[in-house]
Amino acid sequence: MFQVQILGASAAIPTNQHLPSAQVVTYHDRHHLVDCGEGTQMQLLKYRVKLSRLDAIFISHLHGDHVLGLPGLLTSMSLYGRNFPLKLYAPSALKEVLDLIFKQTQSYLVYDLEFIPMEDFAPGEVIYETPRLQVTSVPLNHRIFCRGFRFSEHSKRPKFDFYKAKALNIPNSYFGLLKQGVSITLEDGTEIHPDMVLHPPDSPLSYAYCSDTRFQESLVDYIKDTTLLYHEATFMHDMLVRAQETCHSTSHEAAQMAKIAQVKHLLLGHYSARYKNLTPLLEEAQAVFPHTELAIEGSIFKIKDYA
Repeated sequence: MFQVQILGASAAIPTNQHLPSAQVVTYHDRHHLVDCGEGTQMQLLKYRVKLSRLDAIFISHLHGDHVLGLPGLLTSMSLYGRNFPLKLYAPSALKEVLDLIFKQTQSYLVYDLEFIPMEDFAPGEVIYETPRLQVTSVPLNHRIFCRGFRFSEHSKRPKFDFYKAKALNIPNSYFGLLKQGVSITLEDGTEIHPDMVLHPPDSPLSYAYCSDTRFQESLVDYIKDTTLLYHEATFMHDMLVRAQETCHSTSHEAAQMAKIAQVKHLLLGHYSARYKNLTPLLEEAQAVFPHTELAIEGSIFKIKDYA
């Protein structure tokens, strides 16, 4: 399972419809929280996201709508009795903020919080890795230091065709070697090469999160060919000047980025509170890049559906 669930898709101000930025990327039943605006832990409870499966938190930047829910969430996990480490990737200044909050509120975590400063990584560098998944740093152009994140599967192995193997009278004892790409010779002298029983592997799936950023073509180098792209669309294009002043993007620009980066599918998010109806933003983007959807709280997007 490789999916993303939206917890918050609003920009700076929460509304009756939308909460500030937060989402959960799940891979093989392990959760990764991306940004943590106000109300995130309530959304986690609402959508029954098991914190016992949360392995890492990624914070894109230190504006309040992306981080103000974090101290409460970290404290709650301690009260729940979490007893295994948690990795936190964030701009370095966040550690000082958290240390001060915990000190002044006399809140002490009972688990190990491993703080990893994002400044330690170059753009495009792998910052987090498991045997099946890796996360790379994506440089964004915002008013303060800001990073996006690209989650991608490691290259998959070719698929072994059991029925082809049996049709060739290959004993089961040879299956392991063929799966490893090793040719074999049967007792009757027949040579069997791996490509005779292996199918090409599926392309690795990927998901990129671009929170707050101006439109910048250089971003293509870090998100090209991504399966599913989340890109902020704070304004419609008639407010381009405002978007430029605040280092944000329009829905038209988000669609342009998806098009030139040749991604499979686009999610819009980070909507200004001025938009009570999001349909115009969607239509504006779809005019440029038809494979576009809105990120709405509670929505689950399975990455394989867009491959």
